[in-house]
Amino acid sequence: MKFLSYISQFMIPFLLLYVIGYGILVKRDIYSDFLEGAKEGLKTVGGLVPVLVGLMTAVGVLRASGFLDFLGKLLGKITTAAGIPPQIVPLGLVRLFSSSAATGLLLDIFKESGADSPVGLMAGIMLSATESVFYCMSVYFGSVGIQKTRYTLAGALLASTAGVIASVWIVTCLM
Repeated sequence: MKFLSYISQFMIPFLLLYVIGYGILVKRDIYSDFLEGAKEGLKTVGGLVPVLVGLMTAVGVLRASGFLDFLGKLLGKITTAAGIPPQIVPLGLVRLFSSSAATGLLLDIFKESGADSPVGLMAGIMLSATESVFYCMSVYFGSVGIQKTRYTLAGALLASTAGVIASVWIVTCLM
């Protein structure tokens, strides 16, 4: 294990030296290539900022208005029968849109129920077993201009649902 830790300290400097060395070897203007890549990256970021601001604003409004709590209580009546506590229903919904907002909800759950409680464990496992589907799709597909996503949304939602089910099942089996 110490060997891997030792090697990992040198990976980034090695990769930087490799890229620079390769560029010098094939006689490329590395600095111009870097600047061109930085320009393209800034164009991508500029195109994505409105989408990200919109997603974060929408999640903030839903959270501040109390709608997520209302939705959690409403859906909690259904999900309780499946073993899913109503406290983590808003977490599962917000996670689809924003990882940072979901982390804030997770910390609220930890404060209320404790990190070692069944609800806290389910929420923590669920957060690590699911993905911010709409955020990732808007960022990655938007950055390269993909219009037709085919089965991506259905597959991503199915995978997130499997993550939620797995988190409930794992904690139920452990407790």
